[in-house]
Amino acid sequence: MTDSGLTRSHPDALTSTAATGVTSRTQVTTAHRSPLVGFVVASLDALQRTGDIVVRAARLIGRAVTPAGWLVVLAATAGLVCGWAFGWVEWLVAGFAAVALLAMTAPFLFGARGYDVSLRLSHKRIVAGDVVDGWIDIRNTGARTALPGRLDLPVGDGLVELGVPLLRAGHDVSQPVSIPAPRRGIITVGPATAVRTDPIGLLRREREWDEVHELFVHPRTVAVPSTSAGLVRDLEGSASRRLVDADMSFHAIRPYAPGDSRRQIHWKSTAKTGQLMVRQFEESRRSRLAVVLSLAESEYATDDEFELAVSAAASLSVQAVHDGRDLSVVTGAEIPRVVRGRLRAIQTLSAVSPRVLLDDFSGIRSLEHTMPLEDVCRLTAEASETLSLAFVVCGSLVSLTRVRQAAMAFPADTTVVAVVCDERAHPRRRPVGTLTVLTIGLLEDLTALMLRGVQA
Repeated sequence: MTDSGLTRSHPDALTSTAATGVTSRTQVTTAHRSPLVGFVVASLDALQRTGDIVVRAARLIGRAVTPAGWLVVLAATAGLVCGWAFGWVEWLVAGFAAVALLAMTAPFLFGARGYDVSLRLSHKRIVAGDVVDGWIDIRNTGARTALPGRLDLPVGDGLVELGVPLLRAGHDVSQPVSIPAPRRGIITVGPATAVRTDPIGLLRREREWDEVHELFVHPRTVAVPSTSAGLVRDLEGSASRRLVDADMSFHAIRPYAPGDSRRQIHWKSTAKTGQLMVRQFEESRRSRLAVVLSLAESEYATDDEFELAVSAAASLSVQAVHDGRDLSVVTGAEIPRVVRGRLRAIQTLSAVSPRVLLDDFSGIRSLEHTMPLEDVCRLTAEASETLSLAFVVCGSLVSLTRVRQAAMAFPADTTVVAVVCDERAHPRRRPVGTLTVLTIGLLEDLTALMLRGVQA
């Protein structure tokens, strides 16, 4: 028997070893915690809980007291302490007056969480320059009358303030709100915040709701002629240089080869030559169109010029979707600083429908660190080798030489049209070799120049 020097042994802790025949008893010690240790642990737990409560209370007070309120708190503290310590009656009066002022403003914060607020917008998508109407429904869900207050509604970078009247329990009110959208973008509307404050502005209490709406502000677009008219005349597809045995564009007659379909045998040529002859065709490909938009800040003179380019690209893209074209809308992408000069990247907008396409156009912005126009066109050509028509949209700071270099990135059988946006220039259309350059100063100039090309 081997005994361990422990204080107590458990009666069931008996172990046998078959190899040695030695039986050992494992003893388990039961620890007794002294009252002093228990008191220290309980004190530490209570201190931690008290500290958490103090931190939460300090955060609530910090959010509830405005800068003007902190000045009053400082005046109350200094007046009472100095008046009591030095016997200055005036300081005591000022301190008690500050305390009374704080006490009178506190009831104005009651009922700040008794509201139920919901936001409704008449439209989720509008065009730049329009105004969307909305309504905020406010209902008093509490059991008591809610004092008048204010609602703050964030709209993008701005803030709309709405007054809330006195509401009895169970009553509601609807407040109209107008949201202007002068520029393209995606505007976040909400969350609404109920603000309860006193007339002097010493205390402030807020409650924020979770409801947030996204307002898509589409770029302005104009109707342009069909993207086929005057540029690519193909309804069923454009003939390529690849020869196939069956298609719509007839090419020539060649001798029969094993494996050719008998349906393609040209019997008149066979009768003349005395050997089997078959038809040969040029492969017809469905026309694919690309709209390339430069996003580099350095290629635009002003922000308005960039917005003109976005509107022009959106107008051409929407028309291509209406024409049923296979469309690729390509822009540059943001390049991180660590891989700048070593990474090439483009982004493609979704062209499933005009609405989805315009939603994507609402979110694009000019970029400081992105590829130049020439590289964007080069990647676009590499990603789609069957382009029949490409529109390249850029700003006035892109020279004609760079525009020609960008056009040379596309295959020789691709028709390239460059749209240069320059608010200070007169609209004009000029051919530069195989490249067609359209210069527009207003969005409406794009329609006129496209019509001129159709007539030509």
